[in-house]
Amino acid sequence: MSNDVMPPGGRASRRGESPARGRKKERRRRSGLKITLLVLLVLLLAAGGTAYWMYRDLDNNITGVDINKALGEDRPEKLPTTGQNLLVLGSDSRAGAENQELGGGGAVSGARSDTALVVHIPEGRTQAVAVSIPRDTLVTRPECAKADGSTMASAERVMFNSVYSQVGPACVVKTVEKMSGVRIDHYLEINFAGFKDLVDAIGGVTVKVDEPIKDKASGLDLTAGTHKLDGTESLAFVRTRHGIGDGSDLGRIGLQQQFLLALLTEIKSQDLLGSPATTYKIAKSATKSLTTDDGLASLTSLSEFARSMNGVDPSAMETIMLPVAYDKQDPNRVVAADPQAGELWKAIRTDGTIPESAKKSPATGG
Repeated sequence: MSNDVMPPGGRASRRGESPARGRKKERRRRSGLKITLLVLLVLLLAAGGTAYWMYRDLDNNITGVDINKALGEDRPEKLPTTGQNLLVLGSDSRAGAENQELGGGGAVSGARSDTALVVHIPEGRTQAVAVSIPRDTLVTRPECAKADGSTMASAERVMFNSVYSQVGPACVVKTVEKMSGVRIDHYLEINFAGFKDLVDAIGGVTVKVDEPIKDKASGLDLTAGTHKLDGTESLAFVRTRHGIGDGSDLGRIGLQQQFLLALLTEIKSQDLLGSPATTYKIAKSATKSLTTDDGLASLTSLSEFARSMNGVDPSAMETIMLPVAYDKQDPNRVVAADPQAGELWKAIRTDGTIPESAKKSPATGG
């Protein structure tokens, strides 16, 4: 790679620009990294190199899904502002040998949405909120079109994470829209192997646990204290549930939020945007397992989206778990808790301030 590779963002420094001004602009660019893992991936892709062969290599890695065609016209209205809503899924797909080797994957068929986040970026794009949807949440799955053209009838009391395996990603988007009334503008998914490779590419992530965690199902075995996790260990960390709290998905969401902050801290400390070669390596590992809606399924589209996020203030980032209550018929499942959940979704639909009451969940997983 030549020494005159353009800096992240695709703009060369202006001749005569003062070092102080340059450093200030660089800090503003880097601040976008701290919003969510989603934005991290987008920014890394945008900074992946300018050589044509690099662009083509990364661009061809991205898989696109035509969500709009699959969902049709019966959808919530778009925000009346320039705000954006994105659905981010971490998929436990068992396709391919590498995925099957992770987390006991060989014993499980199909795929499920192991992690789900609705990321809302209000008008002005200076703050963001990520709403975690517990995978054990019982929902009403709407009627959805399957990949073979047939139709899957609507069903009540379906586990949220099963929708992906039953009908596919478009139906997950439709389910989220029906349960929330929130229009999803974009969709991103990364599978197990991609998550593992991403962590390994940055050299691991450091986390601190207050109590020992031992979970035979995920393979996680940590003593209390500080640990630097590699890709496989990190995957076990964000998947574990039996070794913490009440063994439900609710305790795991807390670990996922903790890991996200640790991951972003690690990336900031390494100054990855200052190293195009390292950034390209990470972008390549991410795009190999990245699926997006057609609107983001190219480096050009991802880059444009990334540039629009540069004004996000990391101090305004907030991560919330969808307020849920234990199901009265099955205590191993949860349901959306009202009025809290309704208040939360209303605030996102209207680009409004989320009330404190909408951030409290009756079921905590403790």
